[in-house]
Amino acid sequence: MARLSKSNVPQFSVDVYQNEHLPEGGREVNAIVTVTATGGGTIGAAVTAPHLFGPGRGPSAAVAVMVDCSGSMDYPPAKMRNARDATAAAIDTLRDGVHFAVIGGTHVAQEVYPGGGRLAVADPTTREQAKQALRKLSAGGGTAIGTWLRLADRLLSSADVSIRHGILLTDGRNEHESPEDLKAALDSCAGHFTCDARGVGTDWEVKEVTGIASALLGSADIVADPAGLAADFTRMMETTMGKEVADVALRVWTPVGAVIKFVKQVAPTVEELTGRRTEAGPRAGDYPTGSWGDESRDYHLCVEVPPADIGREMLAARVSLVVPQPDGTVQNLGAQGLVRAVWTDDMAASTSINPQVAHYTGQAELAQVIQQGLELRKSGDFEGATAKLGRAVQLAGASGNADTAKLLAKVVDVVDAATGTVRLKAKVAEADEMTLETRSTKTVRVKK
Repeated sequence: MARLSKSNVPQFSVDVYQNEHLPEGGREVNAIVTVTATGGGTIGAAVTAPHLFGPGRGPSAAVAVMVDCSGSMDYPPAKMRNARDATAAAIDTLRDGVHFAVIGGTHVAQEVYPGGGRLAVADPTTREQAKQALRKLSAGGGTAIGTWLRLADRLLSSADVSIRHGILLTDGRNEHESPEDLKAALDSCAGHFTCDARGVGTDWEVKEVTGIASALLGSADIVADPAGLAADFTRMMETTMGKEVADVALRVWTPVGAVIKFVKQVAPTVEELTGRRTEAGPRAGDYPTGSWGDESRDYHLCVEVPPADIGREMLAARVSLVVPQPDGTVQNLGAQGLVRAVWTDDMAASTSINPQVAHYTGQAELAQVIQQGLELRKSGDFEGATAKLGRAVQLAGASGNADTAKLLAKVVDVVDAATGTVRLKAKVAEADEMTLETRSTKTVRVKK
């Protein structure tokens, strides 16, 4: 739980973009809620609340790096060396005062550094000791990722810090525990720490890696070439060191008769939050968003309201931001957004689609049709795959999602992007297909 005073957090703001007009009897209200955190900064936060921070500049934090040491990490032999180098680079990026540990993962989880069921505190000496310990890492054994996560949870929970985060690297499938065991581990760890997950090479399962990151509110990506691991680990750790507030929840209140149809993050990635609601008093629910630094994210909120006559107005939802406190209370971060419903007989007003809502509806569909298209391709339904991936090309082009368009062009030959006319490529590199699937939920922001 984060311990916060109003002086030690960035300033949060909430902006709501919607068409509030409904036709007579209309019930569905859609809004894009933009949440922005600015002005905290690790230096500023450390100065305004030094009692909450270690000797380094920035919020107190604990990080566990989980490195796959299964037998497959020896093929090719450079893969294990790249993983050691990447972990060393991540350790070098830690602020002084940050608590940390390195875990070696096989069919069991082993404490590589510091050992003894504890965390080290980053300084020049412990960083060097950790890097020395990394040299002893060798490949051998199976893969049971749930055991790695549970050990990380135990170690991270031992630290009295504001931010708890994991970095997980795997090169293979989770073959030495059941899917139920992994899910149980994720359920156990959810809300305790956030976690970024990376798959190296092409022998791992995309849905496992993206599922880990999704459950623990982190990022997922592919590092197809192990030589790129060090740069990727450095970027991940730099992002972690920039986090200032943990456990932020989007609190949504609705009036009597209104029902939340869904809440999803839509930028920078699509992430379904509806099923993660926890009740927060009469007609209010909290949706977890994880840790924040100086950044901005967009959420799509859909509310079903009772039908009403022309001329009626109502507050459909109130959105605020809260952080749970150790004593069981919550701190309100002071930002609020209102979602409204106004019934009108102006046909032009009630049928107009808000540009932000339209954009992100398309981005969510883009992620869905990419995943559906790749599944159909794997199953041999090439006609169905062509239709879905053609629609993806059309959506990516229309929304300006150039990165996704480039990834799609490695899987299909684009005949006409505007109409979504494509042909499946006869041969597709496995890394290209996995990269498209892994990054399918990445979105571009609407130009406001």
